Amino acid sequence: MEVFEQMKEHGHEQVMFLQEEKTDLKAIIAIHNTVLGPGLGGCRMWDYDNEDEALNDVLRLSKGMTYKAGISGEDFGGGKTVIWGDPETHRTEGLFRALGRYINSLGGRYSTGTDVGTMPEDFVLMRKETPYVGALPKEYGGGGDSSVPTSYGAFMGIKASCKYLYGDEDLSGKKVAIQGLGKVGYKLAKQLKESGAELVGADVVEENIERAKELDMEIVEPDDIYDVDCDIFSPNALGAIINDDTIDRFKCDIICGAANNVLAEKRHSKELEERDILYAPDYVVNAGGLILVCDEMEPNGYSEERTLKKTEGIYDKLLKVYEIAEKEGITTDKAADRLVEERIETVGTIGTILQNN
Repeated sequence: MEVFEQMKEHGHEQVMFLQEEKTDLKAIIAIHNTVLGPGLGGCRMWDYDNEDEALNDVLRLSKGMTYKAGISGEDFGGGKTVIWGDPETHRTEGLFRALGRYINSLGGRYSTGTDVGTMPEDFVLMRKETPYVGALPKEYGGGGDSSVPTSYGAFMGIKASCKYLYGDEDLSGKKVAIQGLGKVGYKLAKQLKESGAELVGADVVEENIERAKELDMEIVEPDDIYDVDCDIFSPNALGAIINDDTIDRFKCDIICGAANNVLAEKRHSKELEERDILYAPDYVVNAGGLILVCDEMEPNGYSEERTLKKTEGIYDKLLKVYEIAEKEGITTDKAADRLVEERIETVGTIGTILQNN
């Protein structure tokens, strides 16, 4: 599909292809929707196989950010940056400063921060070229590690899902299969362990596995995590893990985690419902990191207490999504989408008041 066709299909406003020869920067910035406010979304660095893969990633991720900001009650739209390069070998000062120049040229239409393959220190460098960055270390006036509220939000999502399905949020004795034991997955695992849950985990990085063993967690091979008989499956790695190849392998009551875009296709939410699996829409659950970045932009500066308090709201928001889905006989992802789209429509309408006066 051609770029303009893809933009039209998903409702994107703007896509920028960036290249800078000296630093070997190859990146794409996508801005999806700015009705609620300027685009906001992290910067991912990944060694994509080809240009189409990079473009598909930035388009779906930026759209997801519109919905994440909308469901969280934040006045921001959705955007995303992807850098085509190996995070282990491609990260340089020049690359991030060059990218910062391009972002600065947008004049505040889009702000970015950390994502898969990038670190807060990268954005300290980018800050030399543009103020439109977030999720900075605390010593630079930012909120610090965004995986803290992200994991906390996922934890609240799991509790809300248990409350809805089982009538009790108590996690004692619940078996949770955790896919991905990195920054977010490990912190989530600690919270679950402290709540009495039984844990099974998988990761492709040996360092993450060794650290997770300290939690007395059973470790399985990455592909075997789909076959674990459990109460809750929690995806906390990359997306599209609910697909035609995996959907019949899930042996759980609930799927709830911090990974983005876990449904390979929208139809898979209906297929989960048909299998009596409760799906927590990912952009509702994993909004903690976005909430942190938005709080950094408050006029009075960042507040950790305020950020965690807003992140706790994921619990009630998810219960509302489940209630709408049940009442209207629609899937949980459609219920969440409806809440966001109604908010965008309302704010867009309000924006026209006195517009011509």
